[in-house]
Amino acid sequence: MKVSLLIASLFISSFYINAQNTPINFEAGGFGANWTWTVFENGTNPPLEIVANPDMSGMNTSTTVAKFTALQAGAPYAGCESKQGVDLGNYRLSNANSIITIMVWKNVISNVGIKLVTTSLGALPEIKKPNTLINQWEKITFDFSGYINNAIYAVEDVNQIVVFPDFVSRNADRVIFFDNITIGDGTTSTINGTTSHTLHLGPNPTKDILCNHSEYILEQVKIHDFTGREVLTIAQVPVGETMDVSTLPEGIYIVNSLVGGKKKYTRLVKY
Repeated sequence: MKVSLLIASLFISSFYINAQNTPINFEAGGFGANWTWTVFENGTNPPLEIVANPDMSGMNTSTTVAKFTALQAGAPYAGCESKQGVDLGNYRLSNANSIITIMVWKNVISNVGIKLVTTSLGALPEIKKPNTLINQWEKITFDFSGYINNAIYAVEDVNQIVVFPDFVSRNADRVIFFDNITIGDGTTSTINGTTSHTLHLGPNPTKDILCNHSEYILEQVKIHDFTGREVLTIAQVPVGETMDVSTLPEGIYIVNSLVGGKKKYTRLVKY
């Protein structure tokens, strides 16, 4: 009975808790550095680079940061996006996570844009704000609270973030560094007093397999249906290995596992 109540609570809460993989700090062992960032509308689309921090004298003392080369031949809206449904995790937009911050280092003043994409690839236009400082790190804050009750975000989880580092027409190539993207307060949430982390599994939704995209081995993987009934148990899933969920009926499930002795959860959609 207790298990059923917990699982039911997880299902209800999973639509509202912060389950994003943040802060995106591009550090080894953190989030962002090993993500599959895709560059778009940027001429030859040079890849996003993870490089040493070019300026540790200011507010950002991180070791590594992201480097985006905005080409003159690129569109004003050239940018990069995380892998949909894999990198960021799933979370429902709410007052608790509607504020996003990003640190940027630019040698010009121009707009920075952030867009949030949902599970069905739905999205409202990006929010754009300019940096006010040049040749030093600056934190820019974006407020997505006005999007919370929109028809898209009210019924679907956000599971992709898009960054537009230099949203302007350019007369020359430009190099922009960005780092430390936070969503809400950047912390994990709690369910019934238990810290809840999102397992890094994909693709999600899935038809047959789930891959462990985490940096750690998953121990004691258990999948429960909505009634709390355990429907699948897997002893161990190494990093980069997959688990077969093809026998599960279509529906919504909760996956939990021990990672480094801590219990982690995520919601699984099976089609």
